[in-house]
Amino acid sequence: MPKKSTYIYGCKPKHYQKLVRDKIPEKIKNNNEEPITRILDENEYKKELEKKLYEEYIEVISAKGEEKLQELADMIEVMKYLAYLENISLEEIIKISEKKNEKRGSFKEKIYLEGVKNEQIQN
Repeated sequence: MPKKSTYIYGCKPKHYQKLVRDKIPEKIKNNNEEPITRILDENEYKKELEKKLYEEYIEVISAKGEEKLQELADMIEVMKYLAYLENISLEEIIKISEKKNEKRGSFKEKIYLEGVKNEQIQN
């Protein structure tokens, strides 16, 4: 008899092995499929959020138009929970960003640094 982790009702399960939004298992059930899930511990959760942030980054740079906006929203959602793990809100991170902008500027001016000349050439 096949192991349940390998086969469910005689069918090989799809393997996703990734953090998903809370309502995804419900959507899978509504599609007459059975999700195989577990709850992550804090260390796994942080690691998976970081992997998800990278996944969302790839999706953002690959997307165009409305899809890009949706992927940016996904990225913000992941950032919100990474901030939560650091005991800080996304709003507080935005305040930190604004302070940093006051000190060092933002990216609004589109400045691209190509190099720095060193005027003190030693003979």
